[in-house]
Amino acid sequence: MEDLFGGAAPYYARYRPGYGQAAIEHLAETLGADSRVLDLGCGPGTIAIPLAPRVKAVLAVDPAQEMLAEGRRRAGSVTNIAWLRGDSTALRALPPFDRVVMGRSFHWMDRRAVLIELDELLPAGGAVALIGPSRQQGEPWQPDAQPWQPVERRVCEEFRLDIHTAATSFHATGEHHRDVLAASPFSILDSRVFTRRLTWDVDGLVGLQLSYSYSSPARLGDRLPAFMQALRQALLADNPAGRWEQELATEVLVARRSER
Repeated sequence: MEDLFGGAAPYYARYRPGYGQAAIEHLAETLGADSRVLDLGCGPGTIAIPLAPRVKAVLAVDPAQEMLAEGRRRAGSVTNIAWLRGDSTALRALPPFDRVVMGRSFHWMDRRAVLIELDELLPAGGAVALIGPSRQQGEPWQPDAQPWQPVERRVCEEFRLDIHTAATSFHATGEHHRDVLAASPFSILDSRVFTRRLTWDVDGLVGLQLSYSYSSPARLGDRLPAFMQALRQALLADNPAGRWEQELATEVLVARRSER
């Protein structure tokens, strides 16, 4: 992960869309104010920072030191977050937790194995929550879900960046997270979808592109300035107004065990 997202943390923190206040408030209410929440694959704190004031404590875990450093910097006065380097293969080494949340991280894991292990670690009443793009609507990084993406795809191809890397890495199988959960010990699902509109400018779309694993600054290396210029020019050539609208749908999917 350090290699995949090298140099991407500041762009990730600034340009990746957050989940929105309504989604975070629903997540916090569902998990409970007394919860000790593991944010697994926390990135720069996209969930951990807004969630922490609403729960007892957050354990923010990520394999990339750059992401953790960015999260610590952004957290400011929020003090009930512990930032730890780790991943889904070392869950037993973590301090105790009673709820788990994952954002844009679950697809990097061996999902079935992680859920089996969480079933052993979580107490009775524990829950696993996923927050991210809804099944019905795409987020900016899904292929051609948004009008600017064909332009970005063309520029990435010109720079020989493999846009499919993120979609096929590690244990991704093509199964939707919902289906993996339904076949796991956490098979009782509750879903809420929250929609909002975003407006993007050229700087935002260029920054967003640099937050992805397949086009991170580390992957681009000394080609970074040329890539940024080429992408900016291509986007403006396609849309001289330089503004793009997006309808963003975010799902909060909470999974609990069936009664035993």
